[in-house]
Amino acid sequence: MAESDSHQRTKSKAAGQAGRTEAPLCGNRRLDALTPRKAIEIERSGTLAGLEKAAKRLKDSGRPQKILQVPQKDMAKAAKAMQNVGVGGTVKNMGGTKRRSVTKKK
Repeated sequence: MAESDSHQRTKSKAAGQAGRTEAPLCGNRRLDALTPRKAIEIERSGTLAGLEKAAKRLKDSGRPQKILQVPQKDMAKAAKAMQNVGVGGTVKNMGGTKRRSVTKKK
């Protein structure tokens, strides 16, 4: 399925000038945006399975800062998905006005 305009816009804004979009990962997967320190994944579906897949891509990125960007109504579900996968990072809403830290499950 093709990406929506808002997804593409958010992806390129997250990458900024120093980063890149659609960065390849192992297993024929791609990360939405990658900068030298940050890995950013945008997930608009809102399903727990989709959020967990996005969190796994972040985990495999190898970057110190991991950001999962979701619509505001899905922020709690995204934080839960990151904990289920065992990855620590930040959950942000699409506008970037709210953020929530997630600690790695021990």
